[in-house]
Amino acid sequence: MSQLQEFNDYRSKMNEVILGKQNLVINRLFNLDTNTYAEGALSTKTKEMLGLVASMVLRCDDCIKYHLIKCHEQGVSTAEVYEIFAVANIVGGTIVIPHTRRGAEFWEELIGA
Repeated sequence: MSQLQEFNDYRSKMNEVILGKQNLVINRLFNLDTNTYAEGALSTKTKEMLGLVASMVLRCDDCIKYHLIKCHEQGVSTAEVYEIFAVANIVGGTIVIPHTRRGAEFWEELIGA
């Protein structure tokens, strides 16, 4: 099974479990997250790129994968992704390099390289 399929299957399964518990705070948090990335003064594409940088600096591999998927859906190019990686590494420092490696591997799968 590909990383992409495994990530999407697990995320869908667990989101269903979590949201199925009908916890008001968690449901509102998920809704707020969805609405944050909606088109506004900043484009959805820009917001996803910002989300990717923040996720890399925070060193959250699941978040990095999620935002890479969304960036791919928004038409972000490989050149743009590597500029995002560069910004994240400058802001976050060399501790971000391992996350860049895993992000690059996941991006390669997304683009079918």
